[in-house]
Amino acid sequence: MLTLNFTKFPALETERLILREHSPSDAETLFAMRTNETVMKYIDRERPKDLLEIETFITAFNRGFENGDNLAWVIALKENPDKMIGSIGYWRTDYGNHRAEIGYMLHPDYWRKGIISEALKRTIAFGFEEINLHTIKANINIENDASRKMLIKHGFVKEAHFKQDYYFRGQFLDSEIYGLLNPNH
Repeated sequence: MLTLNFTKFPALETERLILREHSPSDAETLFAMRTNETVMKYIDRERPKDLLEIETFITAFNRGFENGDNLAWVIALKENPDKMIGSIGYWRTDYGNHRAEIGYMLHPDYWRKGIISEALKRTIAFGFEEINLHTIKANINIENDASRKMLIKHGFVKEAHFKQDYYFRGQFLDSEIYGLLNPNH
């Protein structure tokens, strides 16, 4: 059976990036990103009300890692590893089926610089090689063309289009599901 049992948080590196554990010092940046309507345009989740809510969220992230429930990284540039510019991670891990959902977000100042692509490539490799996932899935808002193109670029294939399967802010929204199979299985 699949597990996320690492003795310590697995920090990852790419050519330009450090992918590290969330820390309490990330709270203000994460709050700013999660309340930024440009960042959250296609992320259909309630916005945090205050900094305390984000601090609790970070604690839950880290506890989720400790419990083996999720694995979420802060995206930071190597030249400034303490400054959070985005996040990427695995959620909704389905241990019995060796499947996890990947999600990501990035501050608009860093859009169109290949950062999510670089972080995605590294976390996909980690998911397949270190976690031993069989499938990585992504669930996107159907209007999010940038995310769709990013997933397809990295080999994801559209598996489903669900009609009005998600209720958010008084309306039912459609979802698209993308999947990527482990090429080593």
